[in-house]
Amino acid sequence: MNIGEAAQRSGVSAKMVRHYESLGLLPQVGRTDAGYRQYGDKEVHTLRFIRRARDLGFGMAEIGELLKLWQNRRRASGDVKRIALNHMADLDRRIAEMEAMKRTLSSLASCCHGDQRPDCPILDELAE
Repeated sequence: MNIGEAAQRSGVSAKMVRHYESLGLLPQVGRTDAGYRQYGDKEVHTLRFIRRARDLGFGMAEIGELLKLWQNRRRASGDVKRIALNHMADLDRRIAEMEAMKRTLSSLASCCHGDQRPDCPILDELAE
């Protein structure tokens, strides 16, 4: 199948298919005499794996590691779990940072009159 069909079947854009290939997440595929890429079910399955990992917020380096583990039938599941737990810890840290940002913005917004006056504690805080 061509890149458009592989993209459609996997749920990623053709641009991202090319990007994943350039990163080495998706192996180079064969080409027709005219130079068009030709994908099979294996590549579509790999693209779905990548898309699902992206949906869970994994970074490209983590996805690369997960792909290697997925393709290695002799892998240790502990290696996969370690990656998942590290990612969860990173998500927890980012969530805590966002909650702190939200609390700060909420406090600043409650101090702002939101009327026609020029003074604004939100801008004052940003300027400090």
